[in-house]
Amino acid sequence: MTTFMALQARENAAGAFEQVLVQRDTQELPAGELLIRVKYSSLNYKDALSASGNRGVTKLFPHTPGIDAAGVVAASSVAEFAAGDEVIVTGYDLGMNTAGGFAQYIRIPAAWALKRPQGLSLREAMVLGTAGLTAALCVDKLEQAGVTPDAGPVLVTGATGGVGSVAVALLSRLGYRVAASTGKEAQGEFLKGLGAEQIVLRDALLEGSERPMLKEQWAGAVDTVGGEILFNVVKALRYGGSVACCGLTAGVGFKGSVLPFILRGVNLLGVDSVELPLVVKASMWDRLSLQWKLDLEALVTEVSLEQLPQAIDQILAGKLVGRVLLRVD
Repeated sequence: MTTFMALQARENAAGAFEQVLVQRDTQELPAGELLIRVKYSSLNYKDALSASGNRGVTKLFPHTPGIDAAGVVAASSVAEFAAGDEVIVTGYDLGMNTAGGFAQYIRIPAAWALKRPQGLSLREAMVLGTAGLTAALCVDKLEQAGVTPDAGPVLVTGATGGVGSVAVALLSRLGYRVAASTGKEAQGEFLKGLGAEQIVLRDALLEGSERPMLKEQWAGAVDTVGGEILFNVVKALRYGGSVACCGLTAGVGFKGSVLPFILRGVNLLGVDSVELPLVVKASMWDRLSLQWKLDLEALVTEVSLEQLPQAIDQILAGKLVGRVLLRVD
């Protein structure tokens, strides 16, 4: 039996949700083959939704969010892992309806864990987290669809967010000409520092929403926002271009026509990092630790468990830039 600190989202007497630090016992954690001492986690938009009581993400409260965790195995009941192994966990049910990484301990099924790639420290792995993994999956999808650096500019929407900022840095590293879209005009220099050659203000991507087709601009795109912006991006793809879609901060609706698909042969590529088979996740983490390894310190804000509620408020208000790394231990 071990006591530990965790951040819990709970409903107060007034019916509002708040996040409070509580002391828990490892015996209270769900069943699983691995008990992990968490060193680092990260803050994603889905974590903020869970922490604010969104029952589309988390059904039962009180609850500990955190869809990412990196730490050290404290106890294992399977041969594949031993005490002392350093592991990373992203997605599956962690932090959704299973107590997540905003705590000093988690207990999970062994099938959710990956041994830390040699090319990444635990800290570096959580600087990436689900956001970095998702960005890499988007770029991989574009490559598989035939989008090459010489095909033309690639747009990234929601570029100052976690997925967007890593996507900008990765695409630039791979030699693509990156156009970064944001509603935060003051962050232009930040995005250029990550490798963006062009800054596109969010309002510009909403122009022409009433038209079935727009002028060809983008060879490819990584869309993190969805909604009306996504279909305007589709309408502005060059012939044979592709957009990898992974987010919904601008809405879940998708209204438009089939014209871009049948007249320009464009592709809309869905990207999921949650239920992805572990072998695919492992392959992508290996790539992020080797040929796609990035120096992301310029976009990291590091916080403690005590500082996390403020960061949650900021991400829900659309005020955060880059990645929030949670130093748990």
